[in-house]
Amino acid sequence: MRKALIWLAVVVLVLAGLGWYAKNALELPLRLEAVPMDLTTRAQIPGIPNARYWVGVEIDTFARDVVAARQRELAWRQSQGLGGELPPANLLAVSGGGDKGAFGAGLLNGWTASGTRPEFKAVTGVSTGALIAPFAFLGPDYDDVLKEVYTSISPADILSPRSIIAAIENDGMADNTPLWNLIGEHVDQALIERIAEEHNKGRILLIATTDLDARQPVVWNMGNIAASGAPNALELSRQILLASAAIPGAFPPTMFRVEVDGREYQEMHVDGGASAQVFMYPPRLRDVLTSTGENAGRTGTIYIIRNASMTATWDPVERRTINIAGRAIDSLIHTQGLGDLYRIYATAEQDGLDFNLAYIGSDFVFENKTEQFQTDFMVALYDYGFAQARSGYAWLKVPPGMQAAR
Repeated sequence: MRKALIWLAVVVLVLAGLGWYAKNALELPLRLEAVPMDLTTRAQIPGIPNARYWVGVEIDTFARDVVAARQRELAWRQSQGLGGELPPANLLAVSGGGDKGAFGAGLLNGWTASGTRPEFKAVTGVSTGALIAPFAFLGPDYDDVLKEVYTSISPADILSPRSIIAAIENDGMADNTPLWNLIGEHVDQALIERIAEEHNKGRILLIATTDLDARQPVVWNMGNIAASGAPNALELSRQILLASAAIPGAFPPTMFRVEVDGREYQEMHVDGGASAQVFMYPPRLRDVLTSTGENAGRTGTIYIIRNASMTATWDPVERRTINIAGRAIDSLIHTQGLGDLYRIYATAEQDGLDFNLAYIGSDFVFENKTEQFQTDFMVALYDYGFAQARSGYAWLKVPPGMQAAR
């Protein structure tokens, strides 16, 4: 992540210095017209009108789908001869973190090995967490996939470097076609059908991206997409996962074709981490549900896997523009992640849910890291997360800062 952020700083600096040249001397990547501002929330994916939510500006459709999921859950339980009140809900949120997603993969698999991993009513994912989320949602049957992806890949499986000229003549410093191919290898029609099956039981899988044109977070309901039966459901699901992990400037954005009143536009989406490092649900959701007469008093537990360290890291910074900018962006992401945890904690307290946080502790040390997605680093971090969970993970009950960090 650090190297990607430094590259992002390079992009900003080069574009600022060579803006006129980029505009007048080069043929930049083309795109369709962006969705006009006043039509933003009306834009829909052709054939799948209920694919996503604009949670930054409205949550009515999100609340509607939560109610629909409850109804599907009740119907499924009745079909299984299960009556009475709904059981407490287990909710999982998996954060961004680049190659540090190996921690989350290891923790989930170690959790399985401990025999205490629950089935989750809802799973959310951002960036590398988006790549983990579908497999976490489908459960231990996909533990082998998580292990393979996070312990056997190398940088060549994620990106193909471009030249420095890409900063002004292209849309990313690296080509993420290798990541697209990796997603395609594991996210197939069989997986989409499994997601649809679980969706029909009332479970929820959400992935976040960021619409750069609107500067708004977009939350995609992967279950609605999978269950739609639309011919583009598989392709769209892969695009969403690619977009959620597209670090702006480092990787190309993902362009989504959308429609408003029969007219075609194109949205530019990047890493969900540009909006939040981790998310669960809008803080006002329970109030909105209550205002419609819905019973919003269900108890449950929130689990958060933060694929990052929570303690400040000391690193001397060279007095060079790129180093200073890269370090500052790294710091912004760190503090944003902390803010996300405080928001989720406040929501959990408000709604009477049990808060649980896992993150990379200061006891994990790896001194030989030289590049992102370095295989031996990811193996070590996977093993660390696995060992922590297999022996019974000591979940933190409040965000860092409210008590001493591990």
